[in-house]
Amino acid sequence: MTTLTSQGTLTRDALTVLQPGFTGTTAPDWLLRRIGEGLSSVGLFGRNIASPEQLAALTAQLRAERGDMLVAIDEEGGDVTRLEVRTGSSFPGNLALGTVDDTALTRAVARELGRRLAECGVNLNWAPSADVNSDPDNPVIGVRSFGADPHLVARHTAAYVEGLQSAGVAACTKHFPGHGDTAVDSHHALPRIDADLATLRERELVPFRAAVAAGTKAVMSAHILLPALDDALPATLSPAALHGLLRAPVADGGLGFDGLVVTDGMEMRAIAATYGIERGSVMALAAGADAICVGGGLADEDTVLRLRDALVAAVRSGELPEERLADAAARVRALARWTTGPGAGREEGTAPAPEVGLTAARRALRVTAAAGHEPLTAPAYVAAFTPLANIAVGDETPWGVGAELARLLPGTLTGTYGPESAGTEEVLRAAGERRIVAVVRDVHRHPWMARALGTLLAARPETVVVEMGLNEAPPSGALHIATHGAARVCGAAAAEVIAGA
Repeated sequence: MTTLTSQGTLTRDALTVLQPGFTGTTAPDWLLRRIGEGLSSVGLFGRNIASPEQLAALTAQLRAERGDMLVAIDEEGGDVTRLEVRTGSSFPGNLALGTVDDTALTRAVARELGRRLAECGVNLNWAPSADVNSDPDNPVIGVRSFGADPHLVARHTAAYVEGLQSAGVAACTKHFPGHGDTAVDSHHALPRIDADLATLRERELVPFRAAVAAGTKAVMSAHILLPALDDALPATLSPAALHGLLRAPVADGGLGFDGLVVTDGMEMRAIAATYGIERGSVMALAAGADAICVGGGLADEDTVLRLRDALVAAVRSGELPEERLADAAARVRALARWTTGPGAGREEGTAPAPEVGLTAARRALRVTAAAGHEPLTAPAYVAAFTPLANIAVGDETPWGVGAELARLLPGTLTGTYGPESAGTEEVLRAAGERRIVAVVRDVHRHPWMARALGTLLAARPETVVVEMGLNEAPPSGALHIATHGAARVCGAAAAEVIAGA
């Protein structure tokens, strides 16, 4: 029978392994109380951030309760930004960096991003994405991947980990064992990858081996089913994936990872719709996860208490070994100590590099110009063909070239078009005599977008085309610019080319 003393330890450990979210730009009272009871981590989202100064005050408020608090964020740069959710990122994403293929540049970008996070008090970043984008129709990874070549992805994953951690921010490499060959977004349903184990080892696992070798402090599991590993359970809940592959010694065919294993968001439907977040969290801990990420959608005290009590009850019933929970809590505390230790991996004496993001975005552009094309010198009309954003990216972050081009060509206007409003006549009527800049995002994945672009180019062949997603379709237009990502800084680099600046 559990004693009162061990019950207190058990409850504290159950809180320690949770990484919950919350609402608001200051910490709610309930969160501060739970920190006092053992909660050691929180996850921040765009809703928690108004400015760098506000974010620094928020993290200081949390650390007034617990000095070694892990404050995590999903800041990949590029399309997925929380730090600059209202303006767009100052850093291009992974695909742009992989396109340049300069690991020193990737390391420098990650270091500067990490430096800015550290200045705001964030010490754990759920990045980088080490997924090999082997399926260009993947609805959730795309430009978040460094590319489709496993070895290219591996070298840039390692460089990103090194750069981020040199700023004192722990990297959390994701989404193990690889989310790039899926046709389903795990926010909505459970994806399945039918590749055999040999393919997984030669493709998906190559970047994760590189991340482990580079010293990544954490790895995030994916809610994907890989029958070659486990024909019943998604990786987040699978002992075969977490214990048998990620943790197992290299000599036994594993990756030999000994750091913190973090789950992807447990309220994602791939887990929540089948197992529920309470049972899913118990199964994840039992399978080898150490930290339960929840709070992207469920961000209240009731969720934290439900998960805490579910873990405690599972230990009491014998479903979750107490030693496994204690081990998971110990790993969380060990990472927290790393973030507060001497140097915490930081490289001293390296100056800030505020322009490195723009430099990288410029280098990532691939420009194809037709004969006779001249840069725009008068106000343009930007027609932004906008697909539904996936949940990881979100629809609150601005993207495109309109705002950046308007700075260079004052008076430039922008119109937004979706599947129901992308008629050529509407665009031509709104543009009038202005040159048109058609901005697309993954045009190869959206037939409505491809049709709209094709009819527009037939009517106005002098149109400029900017592709801000995967550059899978042939170049088109009088000027075609592939940015390899939709971050603000990618739009700025494209606008410079359009305006000849």
